[in-house]
Amino acid sequence: MSIIEKKEKKLNQLINKLNSLSLTYSQPTYEIEKIKTEKNEILRQKIEIENKNKELLREHKYLKDKINELQIAVKKKSELEDNFNQEIEELSQETKDLVSEIEKWQM
Repeated sequence: MSIIEKKEKKLNQLINKLNSLSLTYSQPTYEIEKIKTEKNEILRQKIEIENKNKELLREHKYLKDKINELQIAVKKKSELEDNFNQEIEELSQETKDLVSEIEKWQM
């Protein structure tokens, strides 16, 4: 269980406890209002954290896709470079062969 899931579970437990409080306890009204305010603040924070988490997941997916695109581009460029180097090697060998043939004809 991840840290976020643990915190969410604890938060939900706390919210349930706050919801189960009844006015039968001899609590002064200001304490009840304080508890309600804290409950609302905790709910607001929960929603805010969930929204941030969703945003982070979207950013993670975007960056992961971008990395994959870059890896594909690097692979293509590497293949092109390898092909280019191979063609240069072939041309170099052909040039050597031609020079050798020319030297044979000149003798």
